[in-house]
Amino acid sequence: MKMSNITKTSWYIRDRKIKLALIGLGRVAQTHLDAIDKLSNDLDLVSVCDKSDKKLQEITKKFNAKGYNELSECLNETDADVVVLCTPSGFHSNQTIAAAEKGKHVITEKPMATRWKDGIRMLEACEKHDVRLFVIKQNRFNEPLQLLKKAIEENRFGKIYMANLNVLWTRKQSYYEQGAWRGTWRLDGGAFMNQASHYFDLLHWLVGPVESIYSMTATLARDIEVEDTGVVAVKWRSGALGTLNITVLTYPEDREGSIIILGEKGTVKIGGIALNRIDDWSFSESHPMDSEVENASYSTDSIYGFGHPKYYQNVIDVFRGKAAPITSGVDGLKSLELLIAAYRSSRDDKPVHLPLEL
Repeated sequence: MKMSNITKTSWYIRDRKIKLALIGLGRVAQTHLDAIDKLSNDLDLVSVCDKSDKKLQEITKKFNAKGYNELSECLNETDADVVVLCTPSGFHSNQTIAAAEKGKHVITEKPMATRWKDGIRMLEACEKHDVRLFVIKQNRFNEPLQLLKKAIEENRFGKIYMANLNVLWTRKQSYYEQGAWRGTWRLDGGAFMNQASHYFDLLHWLVGPVESIYSMTATLARDIEVEDTGVVAVKWRSGALGTLNITVLTYPEDREGSIIILGEKGTVKIGGIALNRIDDWSFSESHPMDSEVENASYSTDSIYGFGHPKYYQNVIDVFRGKAAPITSGVDGLKSLELLIAAYRSSRDDKPVHLPLEL
């Protein structure tokens, strides 16, 4: 399964605003709305869909968009170029396929799906109907991570020996009681799939192809179907080893979202609550990029960070014919593959080797 990284001429939208239909007005939707509003010179929100009439009334009035309670009606009527999915994760696959069948490009929140076969179905549908699929990975735009990625690409670490990631957050029982879908296998997934999805993405994006994963999960305190805590051991094809430590039981609030990379010629830790602060930047040789370290860190109380506007700018550039997508459907599938491997390993109590069989 491989989609082209080159935007087809037929996909270009150069002489007008790119029209969007936003599906779902839950927790993450406001982050999208803020980004769309910020980029209003290039983006036009024309349709909004949600079950809540109260939410619809507020957003449709602000953006002068048409509101819908049913996705099927929205897809039948909207003239949007792109459908944006901010719905529960388990709905993403069928909604993507429905949008693709109507000739709509799709931007979906993470994870792209909760099951491996559903992620593959999404790519197949978008290829069949000749539309683009974008998977939100806004953390890649964090300035500290951008610097780290650049350091890796310029081989400043030399051989990477180890990478360790921590997601030490809290989600109280009241969080899961906000919706019946939360904390379920079919529609949500647990701490791995939901809270740590972006951190699984970093395994491949930063360190490279993964050879195998061994994980253990537990539901220690929350009344949910899925895990609230888990650990993952990772071996990369390069020989590097690493771990992920993930929990939503941290007392009393979110404490850390971090990554540490150890190499033969360098050590870097990106910390903060959401990869927003450079805590350690040590290399055997100096480099002009080192002058950017002090200004790369930023303060935030949001785990979403500030990457959504930059992600949307990339989408704009793709449709203007100026860039390739930062995270396509194929990139989203790589992250989903790692997540599914971690769940299979925990279920079967054995290492899972990649790639997964289709």
